[in-house]
Amino acid sequence: MPDHTVDSCPSEEHAAALHAQIREAIAVFGGKWKLEILWVLSHGTHRFNELRRAVPGVTQHMLTMQLLELEKDGLVRRTLYPEVPPRVEYEITEEARRLGPVFDALFDWTRGRA
Repeated sequence: MPDHTVDSCPSEEHAAALHAQIREAIAVFGGKWKLEILWVLSHGTHRFNELRRAVPGVTQHMLTMQLLELEKDGLVRRTLYPEVPPRVEYEITEEARRLGPVFDALFDWTRGRA
């Protein structure tokens, strides 16, 4: 497994590549609500208002914007059903399912800070 730790003293080229990867991750996950939205969706498909209730404090506008960005980044799938009234459901993609160990590590880290 590659060493991405701070103590590994990468070469300048390797360090530049690691910085680029960190910037990419921040661009994808940098929204205030994105990780929480992905975590909620990792437990199952939700409709918009269900998701809004499951993420306390998020506004309708912000949830809409964050979902659009997550969909654009290939982490959330939006399904519009041709019904009246229209029904829209959100779920995480297989790419987003790979984040499970990241959530586990974040939970472990926050428990250690308590």
